[in-house]
Amino acid sequence: MGVWQLLLVGLVMVLGVVGALLPGVPGRWLVWAALLWWSLHERTGLAWVLLVAATALLLVDQVVVWLLPSRRARGTGMSRRIALWAGLGSVAGFLLLPVVGAVPGFLGGIYLAERRRLGGHGEAVASTRAVMRGAGTGALVELLACLLVAGAWLGAVVWG
Repeated sequence: MGVWQLLLVGLVMVLGVVGALLPGVPGRWLVWAALLWWSLHERTGLAWVLLVAATALLLVDQVVVWLLPSRRARGTGMSRRIALWAGLGSVAGFLLLPVVGAVPGFLGGIYLAERRRLGGHGEAVASTRAVMRGAGTGALVELLACLLVAGAWLGAVVWG
């Protein structure tokens, strides 16, 4: 696979990771489709193992999100601005401390957005808790699964 195709696969994965934060955008399936495209062109054992593992992970992710208590994002204060900050924080945390850094980064992004909006520490913490109880947990689970797949793909491309 050429460099331009790898860049396009990476771009679709980035769109999928961002889509994991936006309601109605099939983020996990964009990530999976990009991985499928890469696997069909690579045709190596590593590519197929990664595709099977990612498929299993994303299916489990879908079930977990369905099993979480369903709440509407609008009623909890989860706005697009908060989702953007949470996503940026999660990606930064994932890059600084692979895999486990995504969760504190997600929470830190929500906290920073609420701190800027509300001004005080206590109000920002209370608002962060409310957002996470309402809509953040499902978004975090989906985002983490998409980041794991994208990170595994990137590792396979760089070191595989």
